[in-house]
Amino acid sequence: MTTAPHDLLQASEATKVQILSEALPYIQEFAGKTIVVKYGGAAMKDSTLKDQVIRDVVFMSCVGIRPVLVHGGGPEINTWLDKLGIEAQFKNGLRVTDAPTMDVVEMVLVGRVNKEIVSLINQAGGTAVGLCGKDGNLIKARPADEEGIGFVGEVTSVDTRLIETLVKAGHIPVVSSVAADETGQAYNINADTVAGEIAAALGAAKLILLTDTAGILRDYKDRSTLIPHLDIAEARKLIDEGIVSGGMIPKVNCCVRSLAQGVQAAHILDGRMPHSLLLEIFTDSGIGSMIVASGFAQSA
Repeated sequence: MTTAPHDLLQASEATKVQILSEALPYIQEFAGKTIVVKYGGAAMKDSTLKDQVIRDVVFMSCVGIRPVLVHGGGPEINTWLDKLGIEAQFKNGLRVTDAPTMDVVEMVLVGRVNKEIVSLINQAGGTAVGLCGKDGNLIKARPADEEGIGFVGEVTSVDTRLIETLVKAGHIPVVSSVAADETGQAYNINADTVAGEIAAALGAAKLILLTDTAGILRDYKDRSTLIPHLDIAEARKLIDEGIVSGGMIPKVNCCVRSLAQGVQAAHILDGRMPHSLLLEIFTDSGIGSMIVASGFAQSA
């Protein structure tokens, strides 16, 4: 017996209603609260995924959540270094940033990537404002504690007044991870770190890192081993045991640091999955890994 098109349509509409109904308590819980999203990886390179992330951020804003978007742009930096005949170099996973490379990093992140994201959000019905760490002394930087990497920086302080003013006025701040020290020297800072420090300074309800992995996996080759909930102690244990390794270590440490400074929950999501932001925030099951300060009392 075949299902009539009318019945399929009704089933589809019923599913949509169920999803909207499931989202309601989460919309009510997070209305008026700040959620900091670090945007990068495949979700920035794939035009379809890019559109979906932008729509998700605008949706969050439209239902009363206060999103703040922090972005990197490594692949685009590499493209422009190549165009300009500058060799991209890395040391211990960090981009070696000499003076010519820093010029390109700032040009690409602040001038090109940032403004593209701002434009896409505005086209989708939001009102975005592009910033970097230099604007309003938002972020003060210092050299990273590593030899031979040039102008790679760490965050020394965050002044949230500019972001808070924009958010209260209904704007979506879009922050690129370039900042300056007391002398005005520009530094390239890891975007995960910037997102974590901004989330902590704002007392955000959530920090969300969009990545190119499903989340924290017990076996990195097996998506079914995803760990959906854990606390700081368990996260540290996974690092000690080597289950969390490689590029996931700084991401987990970034989450732990933000939680220790008052962020309520930190999430590591697969940005390659369509609408991963909305699935994580507005559904009971979520799709990534959520880390909380202790226990699992927090809402997904």
